[in-house]
Amino acid sequence: MFQPIVELDTGAVVAYEALARGPEGPLQRPDLLFAAAREAGLLAELDAACRVAAFSGAVRHGLPAPLALFVNVEPEVLDTAPMDELLAIAETAPGGLRVVLEITERALATRPAELLRTVARVRELGWGIALDDVGADAMSLAFMPLLRPDVVKLDLRLVQERPGPAIAQIMNAVNAYSQATGAAVLAEGIEDDTHLAMARALGATLGQGWLFGRPAPEPAGDRPLGSLPPPVADCAVDADPGSPFGCLPEGTALRRAPKALLIELSKQLEREALRLGETCVVTATFQEARHFTPSTTQRYRDLVERTGFVCALGEGLPAEPLPGLRGADLAASDPVRGEWDVVVLAPHFSVALLARDLGTTGPDLQREFEYALTYDRDVAVRAARGLLGRVAPRTGAPEQRVLAAAPAPEVTAAAVAVPELLGDAALVRRALEATPSGVCLVDVRLPDQPLVYVNPAFERLAGLSRDELLGRNCRFLQGPDTDPGALARIRAAVAAGGECREVLLNHRGPERIPWYNELHLAPVTDATGAVVQYIGVQVDVTERVAAQRALEQERDRARGYLARIEELAVTDPLTGLATRRHLQEQAETALWNARAAGDAVALVVVAVDDLAAVEDRYGCAAAEELVTATAQRLRGRLRRGDLVARWSHDSFVVVLPGLAAGSAAREADRVRAELEDAARGPVVVGGAPVSAGARTGASCFPADADDVAGLLAAADRAAGRLPAAG
Repeated sequence: MFQPIVELDTGAVVAYEALARGPEGPLQRPDLLFAAAREAGLLAELDAACRVAAFSGAVRHGLPAPLALFVNVEPEVLDTAPMDELLAIAETAPGGLRVVLEITERALATRPAELLRTVARVRELGWGIALDDVGADAMSLAFMPLLRPDVVKLDLRLVQERPGPAIAQIMNAVNAYSQATGAAVLAEGIEDDTHLAMARALGATLGQGWLFGRPAPEPAGDRPLGSLPPPVADCAVDADPGSPFGCLPEGTALRRAPKALLIELSKQLEREALRLGETCVVTATFQEARHFTPSTTQRYRDLVERTGFVCALGEGLPAEPLPGLRGADLAASDPVRGEWDVVVLAPHFSVALLARDLGTTGPDLQREFEYALTYDRDVAVRAARGLLGRVAPRTGAPEQRVLAAAPAPEVTAAAVAVPELLGDAALVRRALEATPSGVCLVDVRLPDQPLVYVNPAFERLAGLSRDELLGRNCRFLQGPDTDPGALARIRAAVAAGGECREVLLNHRGPERIPWYNELHLAPVTDATGAVVQYIGVQVDVTERVAAQRALEQERDRARGYLARIEELAVTDPLTGLATRRHLQEQAETALWNARAAGDAVALVVVAVDDLAAVEDRYGCAAAEELVTATAQRLRGRLRRGDLVARWSHDSFVVVLPGLAAGSAAREADRVRAELEDAARGPVVVGGAPVSAGARTGASCFPADADDVAGLLAAADRAAGRLPAAG
């Protein structure tokens, strides 16, 4: 069947989407047809047959050359979908056949490597790419910059539902991508003028839906014709760089750093990803599985929960290092094995830390790498593609089949007995009565969707008899503390006719004793495929939830201890200021940010004179009082984002990031003078006021030096603590 896609402004038809329909009967609906093929292990054959039918039908009906044909591909067969036969059919059409392959978000997280290879194959054929159902899942927004689709198809709920924050977020990302690339935005589900107005308001230029025409056996021949916009240019496609580090443009300035510094920079990128949320993709390498430590596991568990897609690659890493985290075992010969790469991609943000191991020896944290930190989006996209192309398919994903006839299954006595068993209603009922899990049936055709069957295990879990349960909606088993988000997901799944699994807080018996119920709901259909009931299976997981909470509390305490240990490691115990090492790391980060933004950074040295004389006259405690008071005064004169550290026994260093390049020197001198006044002020030591001298000096990046060491030397010379250069 063919459904038109039109220009919203002119009404001209620019393409037709080929929609599969099964034979008359229970398999006519495409969802039921493909579900049956998937269950029979014939999904690849059905998917290929549908595309051949679409191409042949388009050629047979003479689909004119400027028009395009939109066709779908199932995620499970991405990597084996035959293209040569389709290309031969397309070439038989007068003027050729312009093809756009539609990919859904289901393919994105399941088989990213196969997806990228398929996109490359489609591009080589000169065909286009459409990202389907954008907005139905945040994953589609996360992968949009990686796929570079020519057409972004908005899920029908965006035009049919009331606008809200989620729709605003989707349109923000889609419009930014469309404006940057020239991609067309297509709104689905336009059935009336209200939907049409909303589609235009959302930024769509193309539309599809019953308002413009229902699916028909052949394309309409009486409609004005237009054409799709030209394909999107993909600047990140060129020769295979071999690895993410190889994506860096020739002449990129490289720096050297120990592993300890790369760890901190990686953590900062992870924090950026957490801030970006579910529309963000994170790809990372760990060289070897042993570097994926318990603390790394905790950080990446947070990333999995709060971002769209996360993968980790390294020698010895499994396909799923922790639930939801995609992995890949790198061969020792893979060039990525010798790299440290972290890439963060989102609709409005991109960054890549690309480093190469220099093979130095010594303590692990001091191993040296050469690296670059780049915000170039094309480089970040290429690097992320290079890593995603190595990710293993999701564990438990449907097995991929080759396009060959499958042998007929062997008929056994057991296979014959199964239908007979299921046909024995009494035996099925006895089996349900015997199962230790609670089982219930809800009739969705009746008002308020009441319980129509419960087994004895369900009665025990609910603490009520069958007579007290049947005929009531099971919501009465819940309470005000039951998670409203879980209830909303259950209602949405039932409304859509899908499955769901949730853990709910329920209450048992008249006493309303709380317990945690792991609930699995699945639809039951009649002969026509309509959902008539839902079957629910319940398990009491109260002890498991309690154990998980106790474990989380222990983890929280452990994280608190680790945070305190980390704080002590970067904090001077006397003054509470940053340590020398911590300031060096923070200053390096400030310089990287300044290079990216074109800003300036200033560094000020404050040295306290006569500290030794104070110590000789009043004692060590008095000298420490003087240092502490000076530290407090310095901190009180600085902005929130400025950095200050105790540098040595009698000196401090201040870093002023984010200064305007034209006024950085004046601002640095003003702050230096204020800090000198603060340091010279009298301090009460041992009950008597003491005035200590102070020497100060300032330097600026990039005017005075390009790195921290050079800035320190320049500031020390200005303070008279080093001889003048030359």
